[in-house]
Amino acid sequence: MFLLVGGDSEIGAATARRMAELGIAGAATTRRHHRADAARPFLDLGAPLDNWRPPEGTSAACIFAGIARLAACAADPAGSARINVAQTLTLVDRLLAHDVDVLFLSTNQVFDGLQPHLRADAPHSPVSEYGRQKAQTEAALIARMNQGAPIAILRLGKVVSPDMALLRGWINALKQGEPIRAFRDMTVAPAPAALVGEVIVALLQERGEGVFQFTGPRDVSYAETARYLAARFGADPRLVEETSALENGQPVGSTPCNTTLDCSAIRERFALQCPDAWAVFDTVAG
Repeated sequence: MFLLVGGDSEIGAATARRMAELGIAGAATTRRHHRADAARPFLDLGAPLDNWRPPEGTSAACIFAGIARLAACAADPAGSARINVAQTLTLVDRLLAHDVDVLFLSTNQVFDGLQPHLRADAPHSPVSEYGRQKAQTEAALIARMNQGAPIAILRLGKVVSPDMALLRGWINALKQGEPIRAFRDMTVAPAPAALVGEVIVALLQERGEGVFQFTGPRDVSYAETARYLAARFGADPRLVEETSALENGQPVGSTPCNTTLDCSAIRERFALQCPDAWAVFDTVAG
């Protein structure tokens, strides 16, 4: 059985759907007491984990849980690091102690974004607080891997789905002839949540160990994306107002020039690769 730690997340839900399609037994944790049941065990990463143990029969677990917003990490470095570093490593050690293989989801933010398609073995170079926390956790996990622990790391960029609030808001506004604002200095190499879920399940099934990466093949700016959507839905392109992320108070690290990573290991091992940005947005836009 596979355990999804943080099953309430968008990627966690997509992974659970993929598991269901393949008939794979699993459980997805929740930190919401009212949603907890046998198939959705309760786990709050902010609470003590000394007495926590994975459900009986768990063979591998993927860790989705954590504080992923750059602004939240920048606003509370100590509090977010407790979750993203200390508690996450405690959870990993609890899983390993119960003979559970671990897949940890990380981010392109462990790099500075100055170069495209960075290899998985490139040295960490984070510039955001979130990226520094993920890099610190990665370093500790890699040390455990080097000692023989069954751990894998999967770095992701921007993952999008049909339920993405920003896209839905833009599309609804454009259809109604209303203006939208989009950052010209913030880029994404989008990957669809459903495909990311497929990658995660493949790694869990194959007991992949090491560092893997999965992003789209090229970066596009949010402003370019907004203009593409305007053209796709026949809206006046003048409805798209370009603005600056940094000038609008976005935290340090939110505007890397490149978010693409070298995804050759996933492509060669599982024959999975992400389509171009516009194909991804076509899929999620409906």
